[in-house]
Amino acid sequence: MNDAKLLLVDDEPAILRMLQTVLTKEGFTHIDTESSAEGAIAACRSKTYDFILLDVMLPGQSGFDICPFIRATTDAPIFFITARTTDFDKLTGFAVGGDDYIVKPFNPLEVVARIKAHLRRYQRQATPIYPTTVVHHFGRFEVDEGAGELRVEGIPVDCPAQVFQLLLFLCKHPNRMFSKKTLYERVWGQDSLSDDNTVMVHIHRIRERIERYPAKPEYLLTVRGLGYKLVRRGETRER
Repeated sequence: MNDAKLLLVDDEPAILRMLQTVLTKEGFTHIDTESSAEGAIAACRSKTYDFILLDVMLPGQSGFDICPFIRATTDAPIFFITARTTDFDKLTGFAVGGDDYIVKPFNPLEVVARIKAHLRRYQRQATPIYPTTVVHHFGRFEVDEGAGELRVEGIPVDCPAQVFQLLLFLCKHPNRMFSKKTLYERVWGQDSLSDDNTVMVHIHRIRERIERYPAKPEYLLTVRGLGYKLVRRGETRER
């Protein structure tokens, strides 16, 4: 896990130094830093990263502005660093391709813990326990665990890493209702921060991919006042 390649983007040198120092003490050896939007885009085009921390308030272009360009080059989790905590700001971040938020001021040890939680989860998925590949079939779409692929009506569909993780979790527990709090804790790998927006936006992003009419979902249903469940309309097979 400590071989993971991290990119930290912030225009405040003190924050970059603090994060880099703490991450280095925790054993991470591949840490790149950038202080501008242009530098972040160039770095992502030249290297492959496993995790990206992206400040929202950068000089010139903001983190929101450049996130779609970064997302076009990588499926790595992108966490925004921001002092802006309104619902509109958070929804904007998710809409442009971010996976979660770290709010300033923050505890650097919490940041490290959240990075480790994500990297552990992805590492487990990259090392299959069984020789067979499990494909979860749900009628119109299927999720191939081994390939890390979502296919809708037989056609591969682009799916950002965190969206895929949430969909895969729901596929593994068909017809079972989960609250937003539980989904956040089980999929994001940390205690709920009492922020419903993260889960809600990712549910919407899943529906945009798997549903014929996202506003009238057939598969990923809302259980009013309780949470969400993915309804099975097919069978899980092994091959």
